[in-house]
Amino acid sequence: MRDVVNPRQVVLITARARVVPKFKTKEEEKDNVFTVAWHMPVSFTPPIYAISVGKKRYSLELIKKGKSFVVNFMPYTMVKQVLECGRTSGEHADKFTGIGLEKEDAETIDCCRLKDALAYLECDVEQEIEAGDHIIFIGRVLKVGKNKGGKRIYQVRGDKFTTTA
Repeated sequence: MRDVVNPRQVVLITARARVVPKFKTKEEEKDNVFTVAWHMPVSFTPPIYAISVGKKRYSLELIKKGKSFVVNFMPYTMVKQVLECGRTSGEHADKFTGIGLEKEDAETIDCCRLKDALAYLECDVEQEIEAGDHIIFIGRVLKVGKNKGGKRIYQVRGDKFTTTA
């Protein structure tokens, strides 16, 4: 299937929730950022966007508990950071500091977004759909923001990326 559907635009998803980290007993607020290539607009009126998250991913718990997420459309100049976000689990690491991503609070939801994003969608989770080894989160878009222009990241396969002409 990958040979038919690729290349796919790659985005970074940010999520926030109160969770009890492994080996701890106290709940704390946790922000995370992770890479997603399976995402799409579902409706323009009302604006609805969907992302697909693997069931074994740490961020799945954050979105389920926090009930929101931000889709961050990143510039091609940050392909290394995007790749690293997909390789590192946020369960035991602060990927923002470790990878060099600057976050800021979203305006309409209790979540963070990325300052370097070309554009972003702040989404409230309306529905979860089980789909094989993934969960599809359907989110109502509450805010659309465009920070700047630039070329976006598309994954061809594995660690091979391209951008638009």
